Amino acid sequence: METKRTNKDILVKGLKKMGISLVCMFLGPTLMYIAFSNQEKPLYIPLLILSILICGLAVYLAFMGLKTIMDSMFYKAPN
Repeated sequence: METKRTNKDILVKGLKKMGISLVCMFLGPTLMYIAFSNQEKPLYIPLLILSILICGLAVYLAFMGLKTIMDSMFYKAPN
């Protein structure tokens, strides 16, 4: 008989990924706003590229975090 239990170690890893994703979800758009409001500055293009990368990282980490959390919940404990 297989018992399904939540693997707490994997769950913590997933929650950490979700936390980093949450930080990136706020940091990316904030940097993008700063870049667009200072278009005449020399760091406009690098800051814009960095903000787009951080936004993409936020989406990637959110999906990976959700996948990790789901894997932890449907973990099949060995007998």
